[in-house]
Amino acid sequence: NRMISIGTLKEYPPDTTLCHEGEIENVFYIIVSGKVQVAKHINEDQLRLLKHLGNGDFFGEMGIIHEVPRGASVTTLTPTKVIEIDKEAFKVFLENNSSMSLAMVREVSRRLRENDEMAIEDLRRKTHELEEAYRQLTEMENARSRFLATIAHELRTPLTASSGFVQMIQSGHLRGEALDSALEVVTRNLQEIITLTNDILFLQEMDLILPNFIPVDIGAIIVSSVEKQRKNAIRNQVSLSLNIAADLPTIQAAPRSLERAFTAVLDNAIKFSPDGGEVIIDVKPAPNLIIISIADQGVGIRPEVLPHIFERFFHLDEINGHLFRGVGLGLSIARHVIEQHHGNIEVESTPGEGSIFTISLKHTPNS
Repeated sequence: NRMISIGTLKEYPPDTTLCHEGEIENVFYIIVSGKVQVAKHINEDQLRLLKHLGNGDFFGEMGIIHEVPRGASVTTLTPTKVIEIDKEAFKVFLENNSSMSLAMVREVSRRLRENDEMAIEDLRRKTHELEEAYRQLTEMENARSRFLATIAHELRTPLTASSGFVQMIQSGHLRGEALDSALEVVTRNLQEIITLTNDILFLQEMDLILPNFIPVDIGAIIVSSVEKQRKNAIRNQVSLSLNIAADLPTIQAAPRSLERAFTAVLDNAIKFSPDGGEVIIDVKPAPNLIIISIADQGVGIRPEVLPHIFERFFHLDEINGHLFRGVGLGLSIARHVIEQHHGNIEVESTPGEGSIFTISLKHTPNS
């Protein structure tokens, strides 16, 4: 009754802010009925709910006692009645009421302790976020260093081989089949350099330029990809088997990008079949989808490696005694392109038995 006599009874509708974080305000509140929430900005975009208060709870004493800006905002959640006591009346009341002063000290101490605990928790969370950001930066820097080293190696190897054969050709020491063989090696090495350069440029282009989609014949794109890999398959003693269902619907696609994606997956299947074997390419329709599977009988992929094979710059140098070159761009490009086409690429693999890459592309019934 004493507090009611020195204060003012007021009623507020829901969603009314009584205390404003960061503002200097001079009112102490006691909740008679209703419910409010106390919230504080952690940063510019994130508001953190601290607590709910109800009948008999009070708030606003910290700003008055310490004469500092409000540390949080208090907003009504339901129709709420409060007793409002201004700064001067509140201080006089505390001076003349020892029991209320003691209760206030206890409540202030409890809230300070809660604030300390929340501050410590926020520091822990921010420390974890900084550690995670640092870890990612370190991984990116390590990936960049590995990438540059691998690029240098991948360029040096064909350039050195080509330079040696060119010198032999220029010397006139090679004739007939030996000359033809040397020219073939030089041509193949130069093609490797061109392919690597194109992959890097295409990677940059994907990040900067949106593809232009047009109606395309998916079967024709697959055939073109397979034909481009024929010589590569013959060199690796791999046979290519292509099965395309009849009357496939057209899809909206960027044909050059999509062909590059298929070629990358096919090249991967041939590359990781060092002992030869067969690579089977199946293209068939499904409800609102076209499914392309590329299955090889190669070295397979270990379970712990499987989640990383589509990461940019990830590659394996050695599997079961077989050495493999590459910079880890092909499958990364393939996934990026497939996702640009609102499709999906998945892989199943058994070490020592081979892998199956499955690409799903959407089409509309009338496309």
